[in-house]
This record gives sequence, C-alpha cells and structure tokens, in this order.
Amino acid sequence: MNALEHQLDYVFADDLPEAGRVKEVAPGVSWVCMPLPFVLDHINLWLLRDEIDGVQGWTVVDCGISNDTIRANWEHVFDTALDGLPVLRVIVTHCHPDHLGLADWICKGGGQSRWNVRLWISLGEYAMGRVMAAGDGSNAGGPRAAAHFAAHGLTDEASLEELRQRDSYYATLVPSIPHEFRRIRNGDVIRIGARDWEVVTGYGHSPEHAALYSAQDKLLISGDMVLPRISTNVSVFGIEPEGNPLALYLESLARYESMPADTLALPSHGKPFRGVSTRIGQLREHHRARLAEVRDTCAAKACSAADIVPLMFKRKLDVHQLTFALGEALAHLNLLWLDGTLKRQTGDDGVIRFTPV
Repeated sequence: MNALEHQLDYVFADDLPEAGRVKEVAPGVSWVCMPLPFVLDHINLWLLRDEIDGVQGWTVVDCGISNDTIRANWEHVFDTALDGLPVLRVIVTHCHPDHLGLADWICKGGGQSRWNVRLWISLGEYAMGRVMAAGDGSNAGGPRAAAHFAAHGLTDEASLEELRQRDSYYATLVPSIPHEFRRIRNGDVIRIGARDWEVVTGYGHSPEHAALYSAQDKLLISGDMVLPRISTNVSVFGIEPEGNPLALYLESLARYESMPADTLALPSHGKPFRGVSTRIGQLREHHRARLAEVRDTCAAKACSAADIVPLMFKRKLDVHQLTFALGEALAHLNLLWLDGTLKRQTGDDGVIRFTPV
C-alpha cells in the first residue's frame, strides 16, 4: 500500500468476495467481484435489493465482459445469491466493455432466460456503446485507431499492425447491446428498494458516466469516476481527436467533493473505501503534477503524445496498455493546447507535436 492509500479507510481491508460469490457491504447492497483478463484483473459489480410494482427482486449495477468464465460466475450468483428472486433491472454506469459487456445477456435472464428486463443507462453511454460495437470510435483497435495514434507519434509498425487487426475488439467483449433502454440523467432519483439513489453524471473517462449516490445511507457507487488506487483513464479517442476530456473529468470531480467524509465509496476497481474528498484531492494533485511535467517537457523540445508516454508511464507496456497510455498523454497535451499554454503543429512526417505558445 502506498502513502496515498494510507490516507483512505479501506472498510473491509482485504476481505474480498471470491469470483461468483457475494459479500454484503450495507443492508440490501452486495458486492460481486468478477475477473478480467487484463493487467487490471477484476471488476466490482453490485446487487441492490429492489422492488418494482410490488415484485421483489434485485437491481444489477454493471455486468463484466462477455466470456464463458464470467457467464458461469453470474449463473452461480443467480442460482445461489438472489434468494430465489429475479433481477428486475440492469443499470450500467458506462459503455466500456467490462461494464456493458454482459448487459444484454443479463437483461435476458442469462443462459436460462430467467427474466426479461430493461437496461437503464445514460443516452451518451448507450449511443457510444452502439458506435463502438459497430467498429467505430474505439481507442482499443482498428484501422482508425491505428491512424489516430500514428498521427500522434506511434511509429512502431508491428504495434500499428496489431492495432489495425483489433477491429473487432469491442464487439468481442460486448457481443450484443439491448435494442431498447431506459434513459437516466444527472439529478434523476431512482428508488431502488428502500433507498433513493441520485444519478451523478461525470465526463472525461466516458461520454456520460452515471454514478449512484444514496445521501440517506452515505453510499456512492462510483463506477470508474473515483477509484481508490489508480487514476481513472482519461483518453482522447480518434473519433474526437480535438477533445478535451481531462478538463471535463477534473470539472466533474467537483460533483463528489461535497459528499460527507464518511461516505462509503463502492468503486468498480479496487476496494471499497471512505475518504472520497481526500481521494479527489489526490487525483487533482496527480493531474496537476502531470500537466506541469508535460508543459516543461514540451518547453524543452517539441513533443508528440508518443514522446510523452515514457514520462507518464515508466514501465513496459503491451499494445493494449499503450493505447490507453497514448490516449492519456494526448489528453494532457490537448488540455494545455486548448487552454492556450501550448500550440501544436503537424510536421513533414505527418506527426502532431506540441510546443509552448
């Protein structure tokens, strides 16, 4: 545990639920942990005791990627952890594969078609999920992603070719998306069982991320907007190459800062913790320091996003990790460009580089 983590209160310490099993973290709120085949090796999902139109059951919040292991784990949860009750709805915080991947399958009742329920999600996340499932807009791969990163300094042809070949990456992890959904927006209050949960949208990590906050019980299902150990990835995608997601993300953090100090945050990765405002301060300082480093480095020489990656990520990266690293480096560069600190120019080699104004 690093020094910053010591500033947070990990309520359950290392007492984590095994894959396919649940752990109650508050009355009517259960934690499900599912594996992921990435360096970020797990996702936290949530079961909320619910009642809709007099029918007792559960709301699922986030779903995991589509693969046989996670489907089998969910089937075990359905069989053993729901008290014989059905899922009544599925809420997805945002469109990334580890959150939306199995939403359609769960909405349809899993492998045994136990129920047929609605997906609740923001319009921005639903629409972007559709775009990425169609093969556009993903930072993870395909010809357009390769061209985007080549323009920002990725010159290794083997990496570029691997990116080009990953054109079905998103669709593999999210094989289907429900054809209908119920839209949720910032400020909406959703009655789930005995609690009211306010929708708190955030931007930068994804188009319209929806966290859930119960002021009554000081609970925050924070999704990927506030994570305890790692900083949320904020990337510039090829679909919006002049985007300013880091500014949007830092602005969005203000929506969480006023929450009480003893709010229990239930993040998508890492462990539940108390100390949301402390963590937001840490995140702000992290990005302030990175922006200063990027500004100073560009003052010394013209830099592309690829030049900035080793400054921000001091470890060997595979191609999957490299896409996130390049996207995040570019997010810092774009913020400094769009606020007038840096200017950018395309060189004769077609690479975009940034220098002081």
